[in-house]
Amino acid sequence: MNATLRRRLERAVRVRDFIRAHRTDGAGEATALTRLEELIQRADVLAAQQRAGRVATRAATMQREELRHVLQSKLLIYLAAVGAVAAKGNTELAPQFHLPPSGTSNQAFVTAARGMLQQATTQKDLLVSRGMSPQLVDDLTATLAKFEQTLEATRAGRREHVGASADLKSVLGEISEQVRLLDGLVRYRFSDNAELMGAWASVRDVLGPFRSKSESPAQPAQPAQPAIEGQTPAGTGPDAVKSAA
Repeated sequence: MNATLRRRLERAVRVRDFIRAHRTDGAGEATALTRLEELIQRADVLAAQQRAGRVATRAATMQREELRHVLQSKLLIYLAAVGAVAAKGNTELAPQFHLPPSGTSNQAFVTAARGMLQQATTQKDLLVSRGMSPQLVDDLTATLAKFEQTLEATRAGRREHVGASADLKSVLGEISEQVRLLDGLVRYRFSDNAELMGAWASVRDVLGPFRSKSESPAQPAQPAQPAIEGQTPAGTGPDAVKSAA
């Protein structure tokens, strides 16, 4: 949740607490308060979903980086080396066991690795006779499956984050409407109570905007120094006139 939406939700919570503390038996007040409470609860759920989607995406990315490192530096490099040996007696195998470039996209990497795995499965007996461990095909199959699962986890996490963000923005729009409604109600009920209206103003108002750490507050203009009696301001005396001439 960005800072603006977070402040709007925090304001709604303060408004809810104020109305709870000064509520009466009015039907309109009860309806507005109940609706605000429902919206705040919904916003909390969406904020949690938004965060969960972001956390899941980050976790999948970290796991994918680790798995890709294992594939590139351990499994595929071993298979490529065995393939190069086997290709000496079968030149058609040579292009089938080229390592995918390190900078290629994840999807292109999966495609290349899947191609190498398919050839390793088809030519398993030949490759084993040239020094490949029989377990390599199984290890490569399992690791590639985990790698592809991280891709789907990333897509799912992003969908959850984006969907929750859109819903949260909509809910906070409704919350703002309820806060305006309750603002009118409070003004109607307590306009003659200066103390409560002062408390309400501090509850209702949203602090901001935030200033970044790199920004410094604007410096007020320095007032002109008054001239001291008997002293000629700089640049206005006869010598200054002669100089200007």
